[in-house]
Amino acid sequence: MMHRVALSDGAELAVWEDGPADAPALIFLHGFPENHRAWRHQIAHLAPRYRCIAPDLRGYGASSKPSDYTLPRLVRDVLELADALEVDRFTLLGHDWGGLLAWAVAEASDRLDRLVIANAPHPALFQNLLWRDPAQRAASAYITLFRDPALDATIAEHGLAPVLAQAFGGNALRTMEREELGTLLTQWRDPDTARAMLAWYRASPVEVAPRAATLPAQPIPIPTLVLWGEADDALLPANLDGLEAICPALTLRRLPGVGHFSPWAAPAQVNAALDAFLR
Repeated sequence: MMHRVALSDGAELAVWEDGPADAPALIFLHGFPENHRAWRHQIAHLAPRYRCIAPDLRGYGASSKPSDYTLPRLVRDVLELADALEVDRFTLLGHDWGGLLAWAVAEASDRLDRLVIANAPHPALFQNLLWRDPAQRAASAYITLFRDPALDATIAEHGLAPVLAQAFGGNALRTMEREELGTLLTQWRDPDTARAMLAWYRASPVEVAPRAATLPAQPIPIPTLVLWGEADDALLPANLDGLEAICPALTLRRLPGVGHFSPWAAPAQVNAALDAFLR
């Protein structure tokens, strides 16, 4: 069932729900450049046993395209969504940008029972790696591109697709699932949606530059499952180094040969890992 949830700043999230209303709640956060359907295989698998809640994050899909994309506002979106749906405690699952947001929610709130991350580095570890590792800086060059105001003219005329091709090469769109690509292309053509999606990068404090500083990380005590497609070209496996010190209750599942979009690129492996972790 699709419905809309109003937030405190006037924005609205389009939300897909499935599963029993009285079952333990799972909230799924998608990444760039997708929508709530990024987790569709996991929701179909888990809905018989769990209340599955998957929003289009602000700026994406059918959700509002407001002006504030700062991390504190994004964290409030998740907690206000849970409040609006009368969900007190929940397991939070995030991929890509949704994963970075999930890390932040886990640090900001004590309402999480468990945390599941798919190919999304811990923000502090990611920033530290960007400062010291030339390979990750090179892999993250697209962040600097996405922040370039010169892209706005291209977006206004052609939407997001040519920007993705410029950032990730001509094969970028071929990595997306064929049955989903039509919907995504329609969403990407809308200039407001394209600008909003890039606003996540433009509002982020992440620095893609060499520096010697080290950013501290706050421990996350809840059980945490990290799924990592090791063939991810944008987020290198070095992002996992040091994760055990931040997550004392860590379960790490490496997915050899799987790329960045692990929830739909390797649904059987991801679902099996979720079954074992949630049980």
